[in-house]
Amino acid sequence: MRDRGWWLVVALCGALMVMAGAFGAHALNGTLSARLMVVYETAVRYQAWHTLAMLGVLAWRASQPLSGQRLTLSLWLAGTGLFSGSLYALALTGVKVLGAITPLGGGLLIGGWLALAATAWRHQSASGNT
Repeated sequence: MRDRGWWLVVALCGALMVMAGAFGAHALNGTLSARLMVVYETAVRYQAWHTLAMLGVLAWRASQPLSGQRLTLSLWLAGTGLFSGSLYALALTGVKVLGAITPLGGGLLIGGWLALAATAWRHQSASGNT
């Protein structure tokens, strides 16, 4: 299987996302302030979207491996860890300084999307397709 390690990482990201969502909905409901609950839900939402996006790139890579796809995956994985991880930590601890990490993760997430665009653009240019 191509990219077995990436498939494992993405599957674990998905499992952690579901566990985090369930924990937030059941264990944290009513224990966090409304503001911190929104922070926590944002972390789950961004982790969910980027886990799905990573699955899409892996599926694309299975049929058409291109340079740039691994960079995209790496940026999204690191970005999700920093973005969602810092928001989870902020929501659970209330330590506001953790919010300073969140924009770094967001920058990595954006970088992943730009890497994806560059990969698609380079492939389009190389293949002559429009």
